[in-house]
Amino acid sequence: MSLLQTILIHKNNKTQFKTSKLIYIIQYKKMKSGNYNIKMIDTGNFYLDGGAMFGVVPKALWQKKYNSGDELNRIPLAARPMLIEYDSKKILIDTGNGNKRDEKFCKIYGIDYGKSNILMALDSHGIKPEDISDVILTHLHFDHTGGSTKYEGEKIVPTFPNARYYVQEEHFKWAMNPTDKDRASFIKDDYLPLMEEGILRFTHGRQELFEGISLIPVDGHTKSLQMVYIDTGSDSFLYISDLAPTSAHLAYTYGLAYDNFPLTTIDEKKSILPEMYEKNTIVCFEHDAFISACRLAESGKNFVSGEIININS
Repeated sequence: MSLLQTILIHKNNKTQFKTSKLIYIIQYKKMKSGNYNIKMIDTGNFYLDGGAMFGVVPKALWQKKYNSGDELNRIPLAARPMLIEYDSKKILIDTGNGNKRDEKFCKIYGIDYGKSNILMALDSHGIKPEDISDVILTHLHFDHTGGSTKYEGEKIVPTFPNARYYVQEEHFKWAMNPTDKDRASFIKDDYLPLMEEGILRFTHGRQELFEGISLIPVDGHTKSLQMVYIDTGSDSFLYISDLAPTSAHLAYTYGLAYDNFPLTTIDEKKSILPEMYEKNTIVCFEHDAFISACRLAESGKNFVSGEIININS
């Protein structure tokens, strides 16, 4: 284990992206706790409007906490599923954007098509599609479940043929009849083929799905998004999904314009984050382009990223 002090600087051809704070990173060659082997899977970046990602918070504030954005005011976001291996199971949490989108869609959202194929990302870790036993979908927005299906010729089929996929039933009902506000976030080709193949399983509320792996539903972002809490016995992890898509969103009022119920999001953070702090839980970010995981630190009435954890070497 080594302690590194670094400033993360990300560049592309047009824009230099900088985090606004000094970052302390604990690097692990492998994140192993007991029989659990946990990895974060890089499926490339995509880009969303910074104002939409931070709601009512002025740019003068959010750009200091995260990133100032490109010439279109879009900020870089990761699409970072988690892989959990223990015993004979290989469990994937979310599947990224996938590679079914057309050129126009990829241009709008700046999807890194060279990395967005979840199969290619898993192959770099020595994982084949048939190895995946289970897929937990936090929710059915396209950037979380796009890789759940793929084209096979002209037909769309499940990406992981031996897996069962899990989503909250209440969320599935919402996705099938969304509001005008979030209708564009749902692409039914990402999840209806799972239902048609009989491999989609419904979960209901807070529950332990597998040994040490529990689901925590929240309703602020969308109805019945299920976060995933992993208790290995020696460490605990929270895959926080869109309750806090980046470390900047740990602050209670830093919500998304995409949230259907922003006041609920605030209440849920006030309930869940103190609990995670007390447990010294490692919070894992699906969309933060600069920080994949951290422990929490107190900052006034809010929480911020404390010890930064790089789960993959």
